[in-house]
This record gives sequence, C-alpha cells and structure tokens, in this order.
Amino acid sequence: EAVMDALKRNIELAPLHNPPNIMGIEACKELMPNTPMVAVFDTAFHQSIPADNYMYAIPYEYYEKYKIRRYGFHGTSHKYVALRAAEILGKDIKDLNIVTCHLGNGSSVTAIEGGLSVDTSMGFTPLEGLAMGTRSGDIDPAIIPFLMNKENMTFEEVNNMLNKQSGVLGISGISSDFRDLEVAAKKGNKRAELALKVFTNRVTKYIAAYAAQMCRIDVLVFTAGIGENSDTIREMICDGLECLGIIIDKTLNKGVRGEEAQLNKDLTSATILVIPTNEELMIARDTMELVKQ
Repeated sequence: EAVMDALKRNIELAPLHNPPNIMGIEACKELMPNTPMVAVFDTAFHQSIPADNYMYAIPYEYYEKYKIRRYGFHGTSHKYVALRAAEILGKDIKDLNIVTCHLGNGSSVTAIEGGLSVDTSMGFTPLEGLAMGTRSGDIDPAIIPFLMNKENMTFEEVNNMLNKQSGVLGISGISSDFRDLEVAAKKGNKRAELALKVFTNRVTKYIAAYAAQMCRIDVLVFTAGIGENSDTIREMICDGLECLGIIIDKTLNKGVRGEEAQLNKDLTSATILVIPTNEELMIARDTMELVKQ
C-alpha cells in the first residue's frame, strides 16, 4: 500500500503514465490477490546521479516544494545495454566507464561509471537534452515568453510546439522520421541535412562532456531505432570524437542494422558497440529481483 500511495502522490510528475498503471495494478490485484505486483520505472536507473548533476540552478525552495530536479528517462534501456556491453567484452561492469546512446524518435545519452548512472541528457521531463524527432531538446528558456509575446501563443500552444512540432521535424519541415531525412539529405535538401547535423552534433557534444566528467570512455554503445539501424548517423556522431580517441571503422559500421556488432577493432581506447535494446527483458529481470526480496 505504501508503494501505491507513493504512485498516487507522484501523479503530477507523470500524469500520462501513473494513472493508467495504477488502474492496471488495482485490476490485477482484484483478479490475482496473491500475486506480487511490481512497478518498474524508466527513471529508476538514474537515481544514482549525484546532486550536482541533477539539481537545476533555480531557487532551492522549488526542489523542496515540487521536487523539480533532473530525473532522466530510458533508464531501462541504458541499464540493459550497459550490462550487455560488459558481458560481450567479458569484463566486470564496475571496471568500465560506458556512454550509452539510446537514439530513436525520443533520444538520450547516459554516462555510466562502474555500472551506475552518473549523468543523463533528459531532465525533469523527456523534453530536455538532445534535439529529437519532434522535441526541441535544450533551448534558452527565454524563447518561451518571447514566442508567447510575438506569436500571441498560450503556454499550452508553446508546450505543444516544443514537444510535437520541433526537433528534426521543425528544422527540416519534412518529417520526424530520420530515414526520410537521410533520403532527402542525399537528394540535396539543405534543411534535412541541417536537421541531421543538429541532431548528431548534440549527441557528439554530450558524449564529449561525459568523457570529461568520467575522465575516460571505455565503451560507447549505440542502441534503439536510430542507434541500431543508421550507419550514417553513427558515423556522423563519431566523426566528431576522434580527438578523444574514439574512432569508428567505417567498413565495420556500414550496413549494421539491428544486430550486435563491434564497430572498431584495436584502433582506439574506446570500444564502439551496437547493441539492440531489450527493455522487456530488463523489466522482467528487475521484477524477478524485487520479487525474490
């Protein structure tokens, strides 16, 4: 009951997800009263992030009153591929500094030190961080009141614009689907090309920042729809990381789609891997671990 009460208290932090999940748990409890019910959160993996990485530089009272802080998302995916990377390399995850890139229509990058998330690109909501399919990612907050004044927009209209009309869709004016953008860019569409460059540049900058934060990167992992399937995007991201000793083998990278693969061999200080994510398996493992307790 304490867990259910906590879920209900935090509905305002996850208004789209908590209510239907609470309904599902309550329905299952009626049908299977003796079966354990487990809630696995996408944010859970990021609870190891230190305060200096999760706090916003706004008055502290808002953290105390409303719990406004960086939470991070895609944690189930980041955790799975990090563990799998250590397994593939035959190393203890506690000895590795890993950067995982979950790149899809929603995207995030996470720094994982010794198996623990120490920083991630998404924040209080999934809107922070990378430019994405339809989300703006990081912007100057002053843009919001500026647009509200200039365009006579309501807050709801601006919020909808930032979440559903921005990102690579907003820049390109074509699509939020990166496959469409790659085709258009190859045909000479400058805005499609710019959208791809903005996206990959943001990813490169986050990877570089996490390299500085952890002092080194042992493993760089690409996962999710784009990370697993776009050799073009992977190459564009890595083309800005040579100065950190992260060098992709373009021959090994070419054509890799939806399968585990290593994209370099004895060339660099960091191993580059493609690992298809398996969030369902990670949720099942977490559930089993909790039930055993």
